[in-house]
Amino acid sequence: MALPCFNDTNQISSKPTYIMNETSLPTGKHGKAKFVLSPFWKLVVAILICETTGLVSGLLSRSELSSWYQTLNKPTWNPPSWLFGPVWTFLYLLMAVSLWLIWKSNAFETAKHRSMWIFALQLFLNFWWSILFFNLHSPGLAFLDIIAMLIVIAITIVQFAKISRPAAYLLVPYWAWVCFATILNYTIWVMNPT
Repeated sequence: MALPCFNDTNQISSKPTYIMNETSLPTGKHGKAKFVLSPFWKLVVAILICETTGLVSGLLSRSELSSWYQTLNKPTWNPPSWLFGPVWTFLYLLMAVSLWLIWKSNAFETAKHRSMWIFALQLFLNFWWSILFFNLHSPGLAFLDIIAMLIVIAITIVQFAKISRPAAYLLVPYWAWVCFATILNYTIWVMNPT
C-alpha cells in the first residue's frame, strides 16, 4: 500500500513521485545529494515536533500541577485546570501547520531557515516555561521566560508573514493565549510573594 504523496502541484497523490536521473537530485553545499521530505512528511514531522514538545513539557510538570499549583492563590478569572490540555493541544497543532507552511514553501532557503530557527527558539522557551513555573516553583523566572517567549512569537509572526501570511495568521491565537498566560503568570506571582 502506497502512502499519500504530494506531486509537483501540491496535490495529494497515492502514486510516489520518482526522480528519473541523478542530475535532478537536490544537492547540498558540497554537491552531494541531500535528503528531501515530501510535503506530507514535512507536515507529519512538524506535528510531531510541536505536539511532542508540549507533551514532554506537560508530563514533566504534571505532578506539580496537581499538588503545588493547587496550593497557590489564584485570581477568580483563572481558567479551570482541565481547559489547559485541550487548548494547548490545539495551539500546538496550529503551530505545526504554520511551521509546515513555511517549510514546504518555495521561499529562499536562507529566509526559511532563519524563520524556522526563530520558531524553534520560541518553542524552546515554551518548553521551559512549564518547568520553570511548575517544577522549580518559580513564577518569577517563568514570567521572564514568557516575556521573552511573547517577543520571539511576535518576531516569528513577522518573519513568517514575509513567506506565508496564512502561516503567520495561524500563530495569532497562540500569541493571544500567551498574552493571557503572561497576565495570569504575573498575577499569580504577585499573589504568592514567597
